[in-house]
Amino acid sequence: MNTTPLRQRTIDTLKLGHYSERTIKTYIDWLARLGEHCHCSPDRLTNEQVQDFLLYLIEERKLAWNSVNQALAAIRFLFEKVLARPRADLRVPARRKVTFRACAYSKGQVANLLAAAQNPKHRALLMCVYGAGLRVSEVVVLRPEHIESQRSLIRVEQGKGRKDRYTILPQRLLAELRSYYRCFHPGEWLFFGRDRAKPMPIGSAQKTFYLVRNRAGIDHGGIHTLRHCFATHLLEAGADIFELKRMMGHSAIKTTSGYIHISREHLQSVRSPLDSL
Repeated sequence: MNTTPLRQRTIDTLKLGHYSERTIKTYIDWLARLGEHCHCSPDRLTNEQVQDFLLYLIEERKLAWNSVNQALAAIRFLFEKVLARPRADLRVPARRKVTFRACAYSKGQVANLLAAAQNPKHRALLMCVYGAGLRVSEVVVLRPEHIESQRSLIRVEQGKGRKDRYTILPQRLLAELRSYYRCFHPGEWLFFGRDRAKPMPIGSAQKTFYLVRNRAGIDHGGIHTLRHCFATHLLEAGADIFELKRMMGHSAIKTTSGYIHISREHLQSVRSPLDSL
């Protein structure tokens, strides 16, 4: 955004709305790209110019709708919350929601992936994501005091939606974390970056996953897939979906149900009612 006062006003409004730093950066980046594309300050844009920008993202940039929707959310925030324009001023047709079900690895694939993590730090990191169902943004900001070994719990502070919660601490993960701790002696952050005073960047955690995944011979999925696996494998084992909802930090049960993936292993163990006739 070229107009410095508008940029600061937008940032201040986002902060007052308790938006996360990541969301603030994303919104500001999209609004800057909008201004650069239209060669005009975003507060002077017309509805038609906004539509042209969104069409450019869809037709020329070939961006996925999730990315386009992110841009639209930033523009709506500017128009409605910062500029106080009526919602009707920004007339963008709603797109039919498309639901994508992320993949879930089999238990054997997860075991192979963890075995391929030769670095103890990498293995402990990935075991935290799978064993406790953490988001990558949550695992990188874990502190040693968040590991409550006596209660077999992990405390997640200010997760998505700025909510605190607890999730499970498997005994195997606890043993792995103790071994990791003896080797690396982490300080403030359990998984530190190159600068031990700072947490590991999210991008570094993602790169670690891809490195290990490729070494394990798996050609699909990102680090978030391990969180999907956590939910899938627990539900297949008979876990209560409401307990899972709390562990994963979801506000609605509908969100948790979206993480249910029926693996091939589980399908093979299910008997059709035809066989019981």
